[in-house]
Amino acid sequence: QMFKIVDACVGTKYVHRWGERIVNMALDAVLKVTIKGEQRASEVDIKRYARVEKIPGGEMEDCAVLDGVMLNKDVTHSKMRRKIENPRILLLDCSLEYKKGESQTNVEISNETDWDTLLKLEEEHVERLCADIISHKPDIVFTEKGVSDLAQHYLQKAGITAFRRLRKTDNNRVARAVGATIVSRTDEIQESDI
Repeated sequence: QMFKIVDACVGTKYVHRWGERIVNMALDAVLKVTIKGEQRASEVDIKRYARVEKIPGGEMEDCAVLDGVMLNKDVTHSKMRRKIENPRILLLDCSLEYKKGESQTNVEISNETDWDTLLKLEEEHVERLCADIISHKPDIVFTEKGVSDLAQHYLQKAGITAFRRLRKTDNNRVARAVGATIVSRTDEIQESDI
């Protein structure tokens, strides 16, 4: 009966040729984003959790509803893995780089050792952030902010693939799809967040 209702809604001249296929895809998409609530209440948020992605050059027969999240992002380091099956995913909304001063910061460097000390502090901070992540052994790290070159190096050496500058909405989609929790600080990561 649901099929007939959706078919009546999308039954235009253009869609009529692929009517059954489109109706099945529409029903499939709604069922994938539906969360069953308590006492028969369900949440169906198609606007936030379902998107139509058009890829040039395909045919109508190539259309499909994906079970998961599709992102158009490249890995941050060329040597990071690109294909990972059943990954452990960590979602962050903090940067993996040295936090610079929010306002103008003046640093007086009088000799070479002061410069070395400043660089060492930055490196130790990034190393500590990465050590927090590596200790939980995720396969993939998504962050909404940046990832420094040094952090990329540490993560790549540990076999972790990183993606940076993920939109907040995409991070929420991934969190919902995989059941992970978005973490604000690396020292607050728990096993249940992955």
